[in-house]
Amino acid sequence: MSVNETRDRLQQKEVWDAVLRMPINLIRSVKSKQKNEKTAWGIEEVGADRSEREGAGVTVAVLDTGINKDHPAFDGTLIVHRNFCDGEPDTDVDGHGTHCAGTIFGKDVGKTRIGIARKIDRALIAKVIGENGGASDAIIKAILWAQSEGAHVISMSLGMDFPGYVQRLVQKGLDIPEATSLALAGYTMNLRMFDKLSRGIAGEGGLYAGSVVTAAAGNESKMPRYTIMVAPPASAEEFVSVAALGRGKTLADFSNVGAKLAAPGVDILSASLNGGLETMSGTSMATPHVAGVAALWTGELLAAKKDASAAKVIEMMKAKATGLQPTISERDVAWGLVQAP
Repeated sequence: MSVNETRDRLQQKEVWDAVLRMPINLIRSVKSKQKNEKTAWGIEEVGADRSEREGAGVTVAVLDTGINKDHPAFDGTLIVHRNFCDGEPDTDVDGHGTHCAGTIFGKDVGKTRIGIARKIDRALIAKVIGENGGASDAIIKAILWAQSEGAHVISMSLGMDFPGYVQRLVQKGLDIPEATSLALAGYTMNLRMFDKLSRGIAGEGGLYAGSVVTAAAGNESKMPRYTIMVAPPASAEEFVSVAALGRGKTLADFSNVGAKLAAPGVDILSASLNGGLETMSGTSMATPHVAGVAALWTGELLAAKKDASAAKVIEMMKAKATGLQPTISERDVAWGLVQAP
């Protein structure tokens, strides 16, 4: 084989590696309008303050930027951590993952309640997004790891980065039309892959219980000018996609639509990387509310010695959700506002 042929084959391999490894980025929080928020208002909105359940017996996984495990919100919580970002520090250096984890299972900070399922048995923390972003293969490995560790609920506030995908291929030496075509092919392959994965992760009746996967719908809409449909991987068939609400059960103007459930996602107070509390907004903040409520429903079914499979938990969340019509159409949010048992 000639030197030129060898180089061409190496370049081809690099290109297809790039196609198969779809860039994954955080669904970045949007600027909060209320910086001096004093309460985590979403807890009351989803009914967690009125629920008898707090997540006992439940394992929750958070796929994000990691966690500041020394934050007082996580005192006494059994945390199992794994880093899926090669060459990145194990700790959370962004704060996004810490904030999301705080909403799901954080304990009270001072006299302020921030967490929905404060007494879960274990938290599985998968760092899948680093300073250089992430990739679809790492997300898949992390989901499979979480399920192998017994996760009842898996929370993901991240999305595919198609523009970044094209740019990566251009950097491999392709021109823009070629890069766009290949990126589209890779995007389609990843969509199908996440669809198949979602069906497997959701469980198989009579064989294994599966995991409830909650995923952020995305922050790409600009209402009233236009709306964007749920972005992948949240759009996968069996994942529970989540839209963001503001106070008064109004759809956030940035929230993507076509989601299965909605939850509070505007001016959400939770754990800060620096050890205190901070306010963030986005479907990234709505998703942990649904993950926390899924943990409460799992705990409810376990306590009653009933079927606590992923399918049953999702069925309960769908059945008990508060309808949002006529303010918000079923096209935008199919099931309604998630509610705790």
